[in-house]
Amino acid sequence: MYTFDPLVPRPIDLPTEVPLGGLTPEQSTALDEAKIFVGPPDPADRPAWREALHRWREDARERHGYRGAAYERPGAQWAARCHTVAQVWLWDELLYSFEKHRFRPERLLADARERFGGLDAVVLWHAYPVIGIDDRNQWDYYRDVPGIVELVRELHDAGLHVFVDYNPWDTGTRRGADDVTELADVVSWLGADGVFLDTLKKAEPELVARLEEARPGIVLEGESKLAVERIEDHSSSWAQFFADSPVPGVLRAHWYERRHMQHHVRRWHRDHSEELQSAWLNGVAVMVWEVVFGVWVGWTPRDAATVARMVAVQRAAGDLLLEGGWTPLTELTPAAEAVGVHASRWEHEGLTLWTLVNRGEEDWTGPVLPDGTVTGGRLLTLTGDDGAGEVVVPGRGIAALLHVADGVAEPAWLAPLQEELARRPHVRDARFQHRKAHRLSAATPAPNGAPSLPADSRISPADSALVTDSALTAESAPTGAVQPPAATPSPADSGVVTDGAPAPAVVVPAGEHVLTVRHRARETGMYQGAPYVDEWKPLPPRLHDARTLQREVVLEAPVAVAVHEVTNEEFAAFLDATGYAPAVGHRFLAHWLEGRPAPGTEEEPVTFVDLADARAYCAWRGGRLPTEDEWQLAGQTGELHRGTPAVWSWTESEHSDGRTRFVMLKGGSDYRADGSDWYVEGGVHAPDHSLKYLLPGLGLARSATIGFRCAWDGVAR
Repeated sequence: MYTFDPLVPRPIDLPTEVPLGGLTPEQSTALDEAKIFVGPPDPADRPAWREALHRWREDARERHGYRGAAYERPGAQWAARCHTVAQVWLWDELLYSFEKHRFRPERLLADARERFGGLDAVVLWHAYPVIGIDDRNQWDYYRDVPGIVELVRELHDAGLHVFVDYNPWDTGTRRGADDVTELADVVSWLGADGVFLDTLKKAEPELVARLEEARPGIVLEGESKLAVERIEDHSSSWAQFFADSPVPGVLRAHWYERRHMQHHVRRWHRDHSEELQSAWLNGVAVMVWEVVFGVWVGWTPRDAATVARMVAVQRAAGDLLLEGGWTPLTELTPAAEAVGVHASRWEHEGLTLWTLVNRGEEDWTGPVLPDGTVTGGRLLTLTGDDGAGEVVVPGRGIAALLHVADGVAEPAWLAPLQEELARRPHVRDARFQHRKAHRLSAATPAPNGAPSLPADSRISPADSALVTDSALTAESAPTGAVQPPAATPSPADSGVVTDGAPAPAVVVPAGEHVLTVRHRARETGMYQGAPYVDEWKPLPPRLHDARTLQREVVLEAPVAVAVHEVTNEEFAAFLDATGYAPAVGHRFLAHWLEGRPAPGTEEEPVTFVDLADARAYCAWRGGRLPTEDEWQLAGQTGELHRGTPAVWSWTESEHSDGRTRFVMLKGGSDYRADGSDWYVEGGVHAPDHSLKYLLPGLGLARSATIGFRCAWDGVAR
């Protein structure tokens, strides 16, 4: 039964109250379990609150025998200053060019510099959500990528650190060595700097030791709340779905160890101002995650600009944030406090930094520090000066002040920081910018027989449609596919023909059709929009349950869809006749022996072909791939034959939103990866089932479980 409100934080996400009296042993132990300590609304309670936080930290460190040795490792010290990390799908179209068949990290990095002030690290997300389509395991999805070592080297040369992703739930695909051995080998081979522990709060000690041996200084980043005792050997944590209190609170793990870096993120939220303010007051980092497993959840101009301003200060003043005295919820003027302005104070070697936030919607302009807070020296408004010396803390935004004491030289970083902040003002535009997925144009044969798409049909990031939320309808079908509803033809309206088509085919008549499409609710979504907008933690039945949607489509002319999939023998005849060679040969017909089908497999569906290979064959036969709708309409007649073994079918329904390339697969396969709900759904499916399959590049789309059948236009019964 559906028992929770996904738009409201769960109890385990909520901040924890801090007793203001002396802490009992039981109370101190209970605070070990906090994500965030609640910020007290009454300023009069804050001195006692801060004292309680100090007592808890001292007690917890003594109880757990904390030494902090992991943070002294030379190879790991970068993590304490890793202020922005981006989760990046390996085949994100900002990182990988499907047209040039190569990685182009300079595009991703240029975009990040322009909008977010640059990145300190990236997580190269690689297997989920395509893993399970066949028996390839998570290690295969790294090891089998041509050029990935060079990609990591380029990112290192650009000054970034690189995380790889570990999926402990991958237990049902091809087995090799144990996970500890496999992960250590991948980390060493790639020269990775860190490991993101997907679904794991912490790694077991054996894994920690083996990874440290493979790559001294390796940084482990657990998901969600890291146990206090494991802050000892995990340099970072992935602070996902951390709810803050109305008066901003203190992050428990970072308070316990200032060098422990946390990356705030709420993956499905369109307003990131609260988590950004929490990060700003705590001196921690943010995770920039704009393509969530194939779904566009890009950051608003306001929030992206806030990140850029934050990290400029954090990088410049890192010594204050790591080594200075930290006073959370420091005293401010009552007037500023009353409108929702709050601050942390950081003091180190004659420098004092105030990081300020405004929880309210309206700008605060006026004094923020009580009289007598600073004497002598210079008080500088780093951000938000109205030109008359008044501090401006923008609504839902941030600001910063710096005091340089008498006799203390201005830090060398101050002038460059002021210059950087001057070119990055607060941005008020908080509208979410949708990115619409468009169906790419049908392929046309290239001179050598290989198909190509018209250049103007390939949607680049700069050309892809961005619209405000008022301009997009929910779950719309791709451009050109939506038509007025009409009746779907019955089997009697279609039939198998041979005249006019090069192979036995099912004819789908011209006209209007209404289809019910069934799919599994995955984090990939389907056609448009995020599946879990502003949700805190999608859980079953919201996650992985069966869904339906309606599509209306019009066919201008009848379409004949081949009864049979193309076989190995037929594809061999195509190669013999044309000499076809793919632009990228990796994994092409990997199941054949010495360039020919293995004996006994001639009549099996051809696999280990990608979209370009399938398009080239169909063009040679005078046809093309069927769209997902044509495939479904033909399949619902009951006349389509499934080969042995059963395999998924490529369709001509390829889409791009400029960041994610995906195609709709039909039919299902005999293969099934068991043991986790995170795998692609296996098994043979009815014709109305569709799978949104994110396209990998460099030949990785070629699979043992994906084949194709052809279609021909204008063939009537």
